Order: sequence, then C-alpha cells, then structure tokens
Amino acid sequence: MSDNIAVTSGDWQTLGAACRDIRERVFIHEQGVSEAEEIDGLDPHCIHFLMTCRGQPCGTARLLTDGHIGRVALLASFRGRGLGREMVRAIIDVARQRGHDSCLLAAQTQALGFYESLGFRAQGDVFMEAGIAHREMKLALN
Repeated sequence: MSDNIAVTSGDWQTLGAACRDIRERVFIHEQGVSEAEEIDGLDPHCIHFLMTCRGQPCGTARLLTDGHIGRVALLASFRGRGLGREMVRAIIDVARQRGHDSCLLAAQTQALGFYESLGFRAQGDVFMEAGIAHREMKLALN
C-alpha cells in the first residue's frame, strides 16, 4: 500500500465511530438500507477494518468469528482506485492469521466480478437482503 493508504484492524470500541459513519453513508443513505437492518448487534463480536487515505477514513469492513466478511463499504469518492481490493486483501490476511480455512461473504450481485477477481467463487442462488440482490461467495484459504 502507498504511504497515503492504511488499513487498521481493531475492535468496535476502538474503530466503531468511524466505521459506523462510513456504513451509514454507504448503506443507509446511498443504498437505502434501513438502520434496523444495518445495525445488527454483531459488531461487538467482530474484528473491524478501517481504511484511511491521507488520514481520512474512506472504507470499512468486518470479519466475524466464523470467517464471514461483511459490511464492506468504500465511500463513493474513493471508488475505482483499487482501494477496495487492498482492503479485502488485508481482511483475508487477518483471516489466514486467525486460522480460518475459508472466507465467506454475501456479495451484492453488482460486486460479484470484484470478488471473483480476488479468488472468491459464487455458490447458491441469488437472494434478497435489505432489498438488494446478493449471492453467497467463498474463498478457500488453504
């Protein structure tokens, strides 16, 4: 990563305010997900990731204890620069370090190609979550 980009991992207490701000902007305001669906009560049990660009928070995601990656969000003005790829790679590295055999995620269908380019493979049928079409994806880590 360049000197201007950093991905920090930590708990909700430490990173939650910045992560929640990004998630509210992307999921609630931009994509129309309800706050009740977005704030699911799992955050205190996850490892959170905060990406900054020149010190400004620009992206977030979380890793659940079972290897699920979720709430991957990048602010609109930072998209298209490869930053999402860097953030997901950082999450995969932490999942490997924690001994996970695989990473799973529910990808919005418009993001399938992005995750496929990182080695994830789609499985199962398309399903609706928060009014948005998704598909389960898996990446084997061993």
